[in-house]
Amino acid sequence: MRLNEFLGIKYPIIQGGMANIALGEFAAAVSNAGGLGLIASGGFDAARIKEEIDKCRALTDKPFGVNLMLMNPDVDNIAKMLTEEKVDVITTGAGSPEKYIADWKASGSKVIPVVASVALAKRMERMGADAVIAEGGESGGHVGEMTTMALVPMVVDAVDIPVIAAGGIADGRGMVAALALGAIGVQIGTCLLASNECPIHENYKQAVVKAKDNGTAVTGRSAGAPVRVIKNNMTREYLKMESQGVTRDELEQLTLGSLRKAVLDGDTKNGSLMAGQVCGLVKEIKPVAQILEELYEGAKAELAKVNQNWSM
Repeated sequence: MRLNEFLGIKYPIIQGGMANIALGEFAAAVSNAGGLGLIASGGFDAARIKEEIDKCRALTDKPFGVNLMLMNPDVDNIAKMLTEEKVDVITTGAGSPEKYIADWKASGSKVIPVVASVALAKRMERMGADAVIAEGGESGGHVGEMTTMALVPMVVDAVDIPVIAAGGIADGRGMVAALALGAIGVQIGTCLLASNECPIHENYKQAVVKAKDNGTAVTGRSAGAPVRVIKNNMTREYLKMESQGVTRDELEQLTLGSLRKAVLDGDTKNGSLMAGQVCGLVKEIKPVAQILEELYEGAKAELAKVNQNWSM
């Protein structure tokens, strides 16, 4: 079974839960284009997320989901609201959603946690998750240590539920690789930053397009909160302070409000420009529908080439 069959969508592609970016309108645009759009909870409370769900429902009749960041201070109220709203899909990150899974599933939602290890994937299966998203450290934003190439096949071998690959996927070659590793589909984020519909500042989009192969860095390892971002003045200062062993509080002061600076203000020098390593593959800004179609059709073309080469 492919992800599109599993979720009732056109393409086997989920949009990543990008905090402060993936709101109702953007999620609807992705769903209307044939993927599964996600509303990212970020630090919003239950009332605000409910507003975004209502916006999304007004703009699409296609399936969509909500990504719940489990460190959110209002997490219990959000979890209850999601049960009441009966959203199609709930993905989770930054923790274990096990105490909410039974209620979510009883309301008809598919529950798909993001995992960065085999141990967490197995635990989520035991708790009743419908599938897992195995996300490698190539991805943007908060990351784990394992790479997608290593993590996905290990998770596939360890669980009996479907596995979706995330991290380092921005074209048809990446999708084919994910399917070859045993995934039923992919989750993407960085290439969608460079879409017409993405509600980030134009400066942020241009930073993604201009980034090269070594254009990202991971900050926050010393504080136990690694985040992959595009290199700029802020990240260089952060890494310098980390190397000097400054306190976590001092590091947090440096990044206070930095995501907002990037997303809303377009501050590419001091903002937190979260993006994955594949930003070096993103060359232009396109409509979401074109990005998804090219990814899917590119995968079909690459698969045909692989079959031809191996049949010779």
